[in-house]
Amino acid sequence: MNMSTQITVLLFAFATLVLSGCTTLPNGRSWGEDATVAPGWERVRESAVNAAKDPWVWAPLLGAAAFQIDDWDRRTSDWAREHTPVFGSQRSAEDWSDDLRNASVLAHYVTIAATPSGPDAGDWIVNKAKGTLVGIAAVSSTVAITNGLKSATGRERPNGDDSASFPSGHTSSSAVHTRLASRNLRSIDMSDGWRCAADVGLTAMTLGTSWARIEAGWHYPSDTLVGMAIGNFLASFFNDAFLGLEENSNASLAMHMAEGGATLQWTWRF
Repeated sequence: MNMSTQITVLLFAFATLVLSGCTTLPNGRSWGEDATVAPGWERVRESAVNAAKDPWVWAPLLGAAAFQIDDWDRRTSDWAREHTPVFGSQRSAEDWSDDLRNASVLAHYVTIAATPSGPDAGDWIVNKAKGTLVGIAAVSSTVAITNGLKSATGRERPNGDDSASFPSGHTSSSAVHTRLASRNLRSIDMSDGWRCAADVGLTAMTLGTSWARIEAGWHYPSDTLVGMAIGNFLASFFNDAFLGLEENSNASLAMHMAEGGATLQWTWRF
């Protein structure tokens, strides 16, 4: 376990201890209590639409498309592999990508432990299990879709090792875990400042994983951006559709018609 993972363990373990006294959600329900496999078509549709509107879904996809202009994708990959400006070497970047992905996984499951799932031990275990299964479904779907796209596209990696470059599995894995962790934080009683700091840290894990894979020569920028979009979409979709929590997204996109055109409004609450 490297230093970054140790720090993550200590921070989230501390948060778990501090927050363990909160036994229920503000509405009196417990986290995981209302998880369901049959949320209804309307909820599924609404969750899918809301997930697609998430800036962390559509913005990476737009970025991936932009990287196709003037061979920017390959040129950025070649520059990152040659200069390794953040991690110093391709080997170091590869190690960091593994460590940051693992830290993302750890963050997800520790936030599950910290969520309030009821004062009764039996109910607590059942609620945790139900809520955890929703997260596992999101993670499993992310892996399946990522691997399916790898097989379908057969894009050669920048280092030429194989034809499984698109999309990035490390990045999609980190993204789904950190987004699920971020959603879990909304169920934990903590100050807005600490919540914002935790969200920034979680986002940094995924962005760091993404760039590390580029510097290590395993992926092009578009590979990691699409992986990021996949992980964020599925985490948001499964959380909203099947976990049964009454919550609103902390980010929204709206279009307003104006004279002579239209304006886009992006709202992010933190």
